[in-house]
Amino acid sequence: MATPLVSVLLTLYNREQYLAQSIESVLAQSFGDFELIVVDDQSSDRSVEIARQYERADSRVRVTVNQRNLGDYGNRNFAASLANGQYLKFHDSDDVMYSHCLAVMVPPMEAEPRAGFGLSNGRYWPGGPMPMLLSPRQAYQREFLGQGLFMCGPASALFRTKVFRDLGGFENHGAASDTIFWARACARYPVLLLPADLFYYREHAGQELQAPRAARAYATVPAYMWQALAVPDCPLDERERAIARRNVAFSTAKSAWQAVKARNFALAWYRLAGSGITPAEWIRYLRSPRRSAHAGVSP
Repeated sequence: MATPLVSVLLTLYNREQYLAQSIESVLAQSFGDFELIVVDDQSSDRSVEIARQYERADSRVRVTVNQRNLGDYGNRNFAASLANGQYLKFHDSDDVMYSHCLAVMVPPMEAEPRAGFGLSNGRYWPGGPMPMLLSPRQAYQREFLGQGLFMCGPASALFRTKVFRDLGGFENHGAASDTIFWARACARYPVLLLPADLFYYREHAGQELQAPRAARAYATVPAYMWQALAVPDCPLDERERAIARRNVAFSTAKSAWQAVKARNFALAWYRLAGSGITPAEWIRYLRSPRRSAHAGVSP
């Protein structure tokens, strides 16, 4: 089999209910130059049995079973180490990839060699038609001064394999690992914004985002964002950093207040104490936010 252009990485843990539909959606892609690597993280249900059936029927499918449970993002990193393609496309085992997904994502990345990775979202990106290349500064402007950029899950991205490996993959921060990764990746590489709505993101009680620990994981995000604004290679200028800190402080205080209203006082305290914002910085930066839909858009 020739080396594929794209490695689709389906990471798997106890998803027998959704797995067949998820795999079939990949195999039905109109863009055909891919391999599908399924990496099971020690499932206790019929997930491996189902995946093996597709492996026997289709030479594009490869199934690996971990010797021990690596966790959500550890499993993603391991799956990436098995890839042969020039591009990596993560795919969750409970999601459905629309048949045009790879056909929409790959050609723009091939045409724009400056982009380290591409991002698609569940809704349109503001500011103009896609694809749109963002410099690190523009990416940070969108995240910190605009309507946001770092909210995308791993399945939203198409990576150049070399770039993902150069970045060292995902650091393990629980459910918030992707958000923290984008802050690091967008500071180093241009990102190509791609058309929206390329896959169906299934929401259900069994996914990581629905677990109580996910809220605690996301409570750590402001500290990483605050730190990203302080490092010397932050792509924003000093005026933009000040506005960005104001916006982070406001959103952190707002999320803590929401936890108080829900009578989750422990989470409220964790959001404030874990933010990395000092008392002096709270006094300086806690103001109404200043965001613009035009942030990160080339004039």
